[in-house]
Amino acid sequence: MLRLTLLRHRPVLKHFPPTHVTVLRPRMAFTTQILKCDPDSVSFDGDKPCIASSQTTQALTWASEQLHALQTVAFPTETVYGLGALALEPDAVSRIFSTKGRPPDNPLIVHVASRDMLLRVLPKDYKMSRTYEVLMRHFWPGPLTLLFPTDSSIVPPIITANQPTVAVRMPSHPIARALIALADAPVAAPSANSSGKPSPTRAEHVYNDIQGKVGIILDGGACGVGLESTVVDGLQADGNLRVLRPGGVTVEDLERVIREDLADLEPAPQVLVHKRDYRDEAIEHAPTTPGMKYRHYSPSVPVTLLLTQSTPPTSTQRTSLSTFVGSLKTSVETLGRPLRVGVLAPSDSPLPDRLKSHGTADIEWLQHPLGPVADPAVSAHRLFDGLLTLDRAKVDHIVIEEIREEREGLAVMNRVKKAAGTSVWIEL
Repeated sequence: MLRLTLLRHRPVLKHFPPTHVTVLRPRMAFTTQILKCDPDSVSFDGDKPCIASSQTTQALTWASEQLHALQTVAFPTETVYGLGALALEPDAVSRIFSTKGRPPDNPLIVHVASRDMLLRVLPKDYKMSRTYEVLMRHFWPGPLTLLFPTDSSIVPPIITANQPTVAVRMPSHPIARALIALADAPVAAPSANSSGKPSPTRAEHVYNDIQGKVGIILDGGACGVGLESTVVDGLQADGNLRVLRPGGVTVEDLERVIREDLADLEPAPQVLVHKRDYRDEAIEHAPTTPGMKYRHYSPSVPVTLLLTQSTPPTSTQRTSLSTFVGSLKTSVETLGRPLRVGVLAPSDSPLPDRLKSHGTADIEWLQHPLGPVADPAVSAHRLFDGLLTLDRAKVDHIVIEEIREEREGLAVMNRVKKAAGTSVWIEL
């Protein structure tokens, strides 16, 4: 087993306001290589990675060298695949924006491998709250991102979109954490896809989308969670936890930890979900974290959300399934061939069979099951893979059935609502 020697941290370049940072055009001359990595070969001695596979060691070492050459590297996390660059190097970070076609006012999450690395990116006088200490003890490493105050002399404004906070998390995927530890530097990493498209959960998803724009893709297998991290703002004066983006850590998880470890606080923190429990027009206009302002997660074909669980507004009538299927058939004449429709629905839902019963030879249904209704974590794991698989299968339209907004279902529906161009209340 090898204990990796950490690369010396490069000197931080002088930071300039975003208006003075040149966003580099993506280099299209890359020969993209997929390097296999074995997550099971990685363990940690404290914060130091120990790797039993020479192939994985070589891949991680090369990827770390590429990061320090100010290039981007795609790598697996437990949530989705990330497109990483050294977070404290503005020129490196600019390559993330140019590679993805990402708007410059969309902040990035900084990934760290240890508590010591977290402290490197925080203001020197910042004192961690008890609530944050509890959350990090329970959920780090893991799919939880926390907002911290930022110092622009440490974290470049290109990371924060010139906001007063920086989003930070510690990934639990062994390959992600080992790469960051080996580089010995915080790594900014949004999802490794073209901006607005579904997030990749497999190395082949990354390759199919941005090959030629990135030199290395570390293939650590399918992502376990399948949706991005939960983003929490616990910096407000009332002490409450504001969930800005639901994700791999559920609201129920957060509430449980508050009950167990923070019940003696007066008042105990509440967990408030943005757009469900409160609105904040300021952060919707100038977001402090990814996924809040722009349309995301959309494949190249139209997506329709079929609402079968929630109650429609009093002014809205449910549409019969036959009427909805009839509306799909109107495009068949234009195509001159049968319509190919992808269906994302729970595996024990009656919807796919009922759609087929209303269809004719004019429609070909391609089903991608999302797992049982009772286990929304499976739906979270399969959602992006389903969208990308159906898109790759050249369907003409994708329909997604609503699931209940409980546990991981809250994060699933957050993504589905952003992916869907239209929503229809359906009578089953």
